[in-house]
Amino acid sequence: MEPVRTCVGCRARAPRSALLRVVSIESQLVPDESATMPGRGAWVHETLACVETALRRRAFVRALRVSGPLDAQTLENRLNGYGNKVNGSK
Repeated sequence: MEPVRTCVGCRARAPRSALLRVVSIESQLVPDESATMPGRGAWVHETLACVETALRRRAFVRALRVSGPLDAQTLENRLNGYGNKVNGSK
């Protein structure tokens, strides 16, 4: 049976394989593709809607137990690139 995690954006439960693990490195949100990076991780659906909701609600700050603002540029770039590959757009 596959482990179940909760998306910090929409708060829906989903299998671990359907979510992206995100960690904080030097106040920057970094996607953890292999889910093996050390430290606390937050799980989120690979959609801009869930990521934006989590940022607006400060869910990453709470889940990762960090203080201060987090830079989400790397995470947003990864999601935008992923959407381009799936949609076939340029």
